[in-house]
Formats: sequence, structure tokens, C-alpha cells
Amino acid sequence: MIAISAAVEGLVDEAVVKSLISEAGAIAGQVYGKKGKPFLRASINGYNNAAKFRPWVVLVDLDHDAPCAPELCRNWIAIKSVNLCFRVAVRAVESWLLADRESIAKFLSVSPSRVPMDPESNLNPKEMMVELAARSKRRSIREDMVPRPDSGRAVGPAYTSRLIEFVQSSLWRPAIAADRSQSLRRCRVCLQRLVQGEVAE
Repeated sequence: MIAISAAVEGLVDEAVVKSLISEAGAIAGQVYGKKGKPFLRASINGYNNAAKFRPWVVLVDLDHDAPCAPELCRNWIAIKSVNLCFRVAVRAVESWLLADRESIAKFLSVSPSRVPMDPESNLNPKEMMVELAARSKRRSIREDMVPRPDSGRAVGPAYTSRLIEFVQSSLWRPAIAADRSQSLRRCRVCLQRLVQGEVAE
């Protein structure tokens, strides 16, 4: 099996990338970054150079850094290596998790009707995730994922670990989520091309 190295912004992204690499039929190699977007941006040329010799995937959130994913790609990399799968989650990796509406609703113990039909159109998927958690029937979800009043934080104390749990427990279904997330669908296709030895998108 082919091994694919990766670089991501944070720990949730790491869990997602590893899941997608495994789904594509490859082995996840070492995952670099995990220190936020500025660190990833400063290191992108090194990852791109490394992709001249072996397969790599770099995942970054679009957030509000560019009007669209292609423009962010152009801003970050002038000439992309053929073995680099550089993908942008629109607008954040949380939208990929929200795209599996039934599974995330079950995990958060909320009605599926509350989960957005088109998560990529949401301007702040992380905020949406917290709002859903706040409506959870499970006290533990609310305490873990929703910030305490006056804490000054955007998320709860165990927000990250809860989302990692969602991904690693196999509740999240990338193939289902890809039907509602174009950026996830493109990432899956790109990884499949890497595994098959073709030029990445």
C-alpha cells in the first residue's frame, strides 16, 4: 500500500485526513503542521518540494482568506508538484462533518432537521457546530463542546476531542458527506488519483 504524508492546521483536520487516506486505500504517513494556518502557510513550499519525491496531501480551511478555493490555492502555491494533493475545505473542515447530516445529528443528539442542507454555504461552520451542540439532549455534549459563559472562548473545553471521536469512531461517512460537500468530493477524488499513481488535481 502507498503511504501518503500530510500537513494540516490542527488535530481535527489530522483525524479527517487520516480517515480519508485510509478510505482511499493508502496508509497515512507522518502528519505535519498542526500549529495553525500561519504555520502551514509558512511551510507550504517545503511540503510542495517534498511532494516531488512522494505523495503528499495538504488540507487547509478556506475561512474568509479568499473568495473561493481556487484563488486561495493560487495565492499559496505558484507551481504545484504533481504528487501534491492541495485541498481547501469550504469554509472549514467542520462543514465536511456537518455534510453527513444523519450521523452528526445522531452524534450530537439533535434532530437531523437542524443540520444545514448545504454546509458549504455556511459562513462559520464551527459556530454552527457549537450551536447544534448547545441544543443537544446530552448534557455531556453541551458541557464539552459549548463554551462556558464569559469564558471568552469560541468553543467548549473538549470540542476538539469530541469531533476527533466522531471521525475516529467511524460514525462519519465521507462517501455520504461528499454528496453535500463539493470540496470534500474533490479531496476524495484527488486522493484516489494519488493512490492510483496519477497526477493529483
